[in-house]
Amino acid sequence: MGVMKRVSLVFKAKANKALDKMEDPRETLDYSYQRQLELLTKVRRGVADVATSRKRVELQMNQLQQQANKLEDQARKALGMGREDLARAALERKASAQGQLNDLQVQYAQLQGEEEKLTVASQRLQSKVDAFRTRKETIKATYTAAEAQTRINEAFSGISEEMGDVGMAIQRAEDKTAQMQARAGAIDELMASGALDDAVGGSRRDDIQSELDMMAASSDVERELSRLKGEITASAPKQLEGGANGSSQSQEQSAPYAPPPPPQAQAQAQPAGIPVSDLPAAEPQDGEGP
Repeated sequence: MGVMKRVSLVFKAKANKALDKMEDPRETLDYSYQRQLELLTKVRRGVADVATSRKRVELQMNQLQQQANKLEDQARKALGMGREDLARAALERKASAQGQLNDLQVQYAQLQGEEEKLTVASQRLQSKVDAFRTRKETIKATYTAAEAQTRINEAFSGISEEMGDVGMAIQRAEDKTAQMQARAGAIDELMASGALDDAVGGSRRDDIQSELDMMAASSDVERELSRLKGEITASAPKQLEGGANGSSQSQEQSAPYAPPPPPQAQAQAQPAGIPVSDLPAAEPQDGEGP
């Protein structure tokens, strides 16, 4: 295959693909229907022309027939007057008119046959045009419905060109929003740390004052922590006293009676860090005073 043939083939293929992409079946069907209507109009016009020619031939035939009848009457009258020569001339003219009349009759028959053929062809073409029109409208409606369904499905799936542009716009808007939120958060952190100055307030942030504020906040935290520790320490002896009372009562109920130890042993056995006043008083032994 030569270079020019390949170029021609490629060009034809590209042109065919472009035309196929641009072609709308509905427009093609409408154009075909319009051409069929034009053809039907031409056939009808041909039928009318043939009928007109037939009518003109028919008029000429009537005129020739009237002329032939008139010449025959003239020949008869000439013979009645003894003018045989005039009668012969009239009959000769009648024979010529009769010959023309015969030719016109043949032509009239041909035109009549052509008219009948064209009339039948026009009727058949009219039926085909009507059937094509019905089929055309059906195909157009089906194509329109399929096109609408395809666009709806593409819109739902997000693969259509319009929805793709919308999706890209939404994605860009979300990206810009996230970037703006991150920028706002970063600026807030920088302003809180003192890296950026407040240009609207007109005053710069004092680093020493910031450090003093942080130390004051730390001292407040330490003071609050010491207060909580003191409260916990003060509540610990009460918890121990409650626990000792509970254990002594349980021991009295479960163990047999034993005489209490002397006060010196009680003083030695008291828990460290618990005041003596908080301990339970020892019961007096037999023979001892209160």
